[in-house]
Amino acid sequence: MADVKLDIRPVGAALGAEIRGVDLNHLRDDEFAAIEQAFADHLVVFFPEQDLTPDGHREFAARFGELEVINGLKKLDDQHPEIVVLDDAVTPAADVWHTDVTYRESPPITAILHMVECPPVGGDTMWINLYQAYETLSPPMKEMLEGCTAVHVNRYGAGNHEHPVVRVHPVTGRKSLYVNRIFASHIRQLSRPESRVLLEFLYRWCEQSRFSVRYRWSPGGVGMWDNRCTLHSVVNDWSGSRIIQRITVLGDKPTGLGEPRWPKFEPNANGASDFYDKNYPF
Repeated sequence: MADVKLDIRPVGAALGAEIRGVDLNHLRDDEFAAIEQAFADHLVVFFPEQDLTPDGHREFAARFGELEVINGLKKLDDQHPEIVVLDDAVTPAADVWHTDVTYRESPPITAILHMVECPPVGGDTMWINLYQAYETLSPPMKEMLEGCTAVHVNRYGAGNHEHPVVRVHPVTGRKSLYVNRIFASHIRQLSRPESRVLLEFLYRWCEQSRFSVRYRWSPGGVGMWDNRCTLHSVVNDWSGSRIIQRITVLGDKPTGLGEPRWPKFEPNANGASDFYDKNYPF
């Protein structure tokens, strides 16, 4: 590690760093170890001006874990089924704050993007540090949330799973909030009206600019984020072509601080659910 000379430049106070001085097509083990540490430290890392080949993209991603073959999206070619091509001229931009596919039992660890074609202006991506979002909450709020779970649902098809509202990162051991606008449905230990109000507060809390970084892409750039402790959103403000090649690394099951502290709120228990839903339908 002492001989590794990577140029790591933070791009935001909350999270994010550029890494220069490395060729992702020909990566030594000590260089990868340094990248892993930077990834843990900064949550989102970027590699500008990479001439990344499809084989290099796949080999780099495979160092982080098993690769996903995503059906229903355009593949680069038959030799690289893990690489999907995202053309925002035909695919809607993901311009709502979210963490990828948290309705799964084991959501992805990361996605690694290669910006093939970039619009001349606009089309930036933003990320949120969910460690900081959790750490800046008051102690009573933290204590309550650490005892809760949320149901995450696939609003576009089948599938849902329950995950802790406060997730413990399997590598760093740090706690982060783990809810997002697209997939989190409700908190199981609360009534639906209580859950709606609390989730909206948490979304707005997480989405503060002080927890964020905004990154301007350039052609050839490679970026990746830790899907276990960040939110992300595309800034949908460009015209022209924006084409990305993406690989997704399969993930691990989110874990919290143990079993939930309170029982699940059952509809109609003691008439409470009927009363709240009829009288406080907010």
